[in-house]
Amino acid sequence: MAGKLIVFEGTDGSGKSTQFALACQALEQAGREFRTCVYPQYREESSALIRMYLSGKFGSRPSDVNAYAASTFFAVDRYAGYKQHWGSYYENGGLMVLDRYTTSNAVHQSSKLSPAQRDAFFRWLSDFEYGALGLPQPDLVLWLDMPISLAVANLRRREAATHTAADIHEVDTGYLTACRQAAAQAADFYGWRRIPCTDSSGALRTPEEIHREILSCILAAL
Repeated sequence: MAGKLIVFEGTDGSGKSTQFALACQALEQAGREFRTCVYPQYREESSALIRMYLSGKFGSRPSDVNAYAASTFFAVDRYAGYKQHWGSYYENGGLMVLDRYTTSNAVHQSSKLSPAQRDAFFRWLSDFEYGALGLPQPDLVLWLDMPISLAVANLRRREAATHTAADIHEVDTGYLTACRQAAAQAADFYGWRRIPCTDSSGALRTPEEIHREILSCILAAL
């Protein structure tokens, strides 16, 4: 009997990793058994093509690799993670909490297409990852919707604090803007739960406030 699959999704700089960590901490404190996986798996061999792509080996702009080709890089890494690390646990009723998943192709790669082309891509993506590869479909996708101006500011602060360089996704603000638009379209298509990161006035919500909304969604799905 399959378990439950909860996915955190958001554009770069949305605070997704922070909310993922807060949710996992809350589940631990509640005594809930679960496992996690963070995609991409940068330390695994299965992410080799992803690392080449994001470092610019196939072109300095995201659009230099088309949506369908780039999707296969990320899908193979997910398949490897599923087969090696968490598939058996999930298939035997375990709760999995994922930081990114098949949903990331829907956000990042569909942004390379026009809005009119995206629904066809979403259907192809579902057929490919859930059908052909046999990856399980999520029970709940939490999409953190962050305005791009705030997301970019978060990215630049993170780079300065960690002394790291942005990849070809993170450095391209036009691409990030298209990703947010694509994510909104994907959320409607797939039925994701939108978690706004700003309030009605446009002010940034506190991490604690966002966490409380997310935890409520998770508990309702279990």
